[in-house]
Amino acid sequence: MKSPLLTLPGAVPAEGVDEGVAAHYGDLFREQRALADGAGFVDLSHRGVVAVTGADRLSWLHLLLTQHVSELPVGEATEALVLSAHGHIEHALYLVDDGTTVWAHVEPGTAEALIAYLESMKFFYRVEVADRTAEFAVVHLPAGSIAEPPEGAVVRETAYGRDLFLPRADLESYAATAGPAAGLLAYEAFRVENHRPRLGFETDHRTIPHELGWIGTAVHLQKGCYRGQETVARVQNLGKPPRRLVFLHLDGSDVHLPPHGTEIRLADDGEDGRRIGFVTTSARHHELGPVALALVKRNVPVDARLVAGDTAAAQEVIVEP
Repeated sequence: MKSPLLTLPGAVPAEGVDEGVAAHYGDLFREQRALADGAGFVDLSHRGVVAVTGADRLSWLHLLLTQHVSELPVGEATEALVLSAHGHIEHALYLVDDGTTVWAHVEPGTAEALIAYLESMKFFYRVEVADRTAEFAVVHLPAGSIAEPPEGAVVRETAYGRDLFLPRADLESYAATAGPAAGLLAYEAFRVENHRPRLGFETDHRTIPHELGWIGTAVHLQKGCYRGQETVARVQNLGKPPRRLVFLHLDGSDVHLPPHGTEIRLADDGEDGRRIGFVTTSARHHELGPVALALVKRNVPVDARLVAGDTAAAQEVIVEP
């Protein structure tokens, strides 16, 4: 869904899954510095919006999601996953309940499949699931922002900022008073800095939550059964995940960032070294320089020198080996 904010001065459209919103508005580092100072907003209106209503909404979602939501307080933000029967990550939901409705924003293009799964699990529960993407847009306010959300907006407040669910028809008028606008590249740079995984970037068809550090933030280990819970419990109690998420400081002399999927090798093995992982997200940070998240084999030494494609990289531990 193409955002009307692409008409703002300097807007350069994002590509790929993020098509439809601005990658930046002409000055990536200025936009990052504004967000770091708690100013401005990020247009996330390309993300899907799913709403669940009905008296049983929380108890029903509690049975399906990895997070403990049966007693989720009104206005408290949380995040949750939907896993396959084998424990692989299929969906990521960013949730808040306003007292009558659970609102969730999800990755672009995933709402339809998520709703199809939820509809298949309704049975006798008093719930209704709706795709509200055409009616509501997600806008992100950075941590430290003192901007007042529009009256009636649903707010999802986290340590990283506030997500607003705004009527899509109000997006342009809100942007006119909320500036300066920052693009998705600035938002992604802070996501990488904060080690926050993203579905479809840090995940592939076999990713399990332990690999990304999603235990605790999106997976509650003390709740009852849900699809894929056996894998979560087995890895937690008996083993280690096969891969682990790492933060990379990239060689700043390279002009180009290694894109998603770039192979990672041990620097000491040379150009013919075996693949030990891949870049999941890379970004240019206004203070840290070029950085990335990557998935590597669990047994890669934490002090090993790495190469992402042709770019030297030093790793910081996110998920312990």
